[in-house]
Amino acid sequence: MAEMIRISGLSKEFGEEPNRFVALKDINLSIETGDIYGIIGLSGAGKSTLVRCINYLEIPTRGEVVFDGKHMDALSKKELLAVRQSMGMIFQGFNLLAQRNVLANVCYPLEIAGVPRDKAKARARELLALVGLADREKAYPAQLSGGQKQRVAIARALATKPKLLLCDEATSALDPNTTQSILELLKEINRTLGVTIIVITHEMKVVESICNKVAVLDEGVIVEEGAVKDIFVAPKSDIARDLILPKGAAVSEMPKGRVIRLVYHGTESDEPTISNLTLACRVAVNIQGANTKKIGDKVYGQILLQLPDDDASVKRIYNYLNEHGLTFEEVN
Repeated sequence: MAEMIRISGLSKEFGEEPNRFVALKDINLSIETGDIYGIIGLSGAGKSTLVRCINYLEIPTRGEVVFDGKHMDALSKKELLAVRQSMGMIFQGFNLLAQRNVLANVCYPLEIAGVPRDKAKARARELLALVGLADREKAYPAQLSGGQKQRVAIARALATKPKLLLCDEATSALDPNTTQSILELLKEINRTLGVTIIVITHEMKVVESICNKVAVLDEGVIVEEGAVKDIFVAPKSDIARDLILPKGAAVSEMPKGRVIRLVYHGTESDEPTISNLTLACRVAVNIQGANTKKIGDKVYGQILLQLPDDDASVKRIYNYLNEHGLTFEEVN
């Protein structure tokens, strides 16, 4: 895949000494064309500042952003405005114009770009059909649900045929069912239109549902990055573990006896791994804690298993796990 965005040594600071605030520190990221790339972190981690540095609404203090081969810091104001038309953006608060109806809201960026009115309306209607709101073009934002408002915002963001869609906490104000429908829409847009998407969020469930890659941001620093499944299975940083592993997922006090951590690296979701193990080895095991999640049609995560207190049974279990290529380790 070709590289769409390269961020190198990016830092962003606000204010002057002694009140200088460092929002981002030495950010390095590569996002490929076609990615749905998640940037996750707690409130105040610097996520929104980073997305605003990508489209140069905030000018980095140091470092560079290269978008589609163009060095953002080398662009004139006119060139920068043109490049931003290749970057759509949606927000938590929708940011629709209350005095305009749905059709006029979607037409707005096309008006700014100088597109003739009839062509703008045709493009807007095409996009409203894409997001499932072809019958609401005359409605005003106040007459729409939260999910409908976000669909209008997505249609508006796609109006200028962007290569990149920036989603800044785009589902945070929505209920779980509406959130899932919006994420499915974004996934379909990525698949059918080839739009690269960056998802800024504090919710791991959003990343799991839609993203193929993720960077974990903590206090302005990227503490780890990679494929979603890899970071979910083996988070290395404390903040990633806090985001990924729910409180109470593991026992607070390890039981006596031999305990192993069985890791799921993408097991088929309909495969009864523990049942197969107990039947094949003719032993019972005790599940002490679990944290597994379905990403796509695969299961990722881990289960803590307390094994029987006899060496022969343990040996059979270990042999079975090794023969079937299952990852495990002793944890006490």
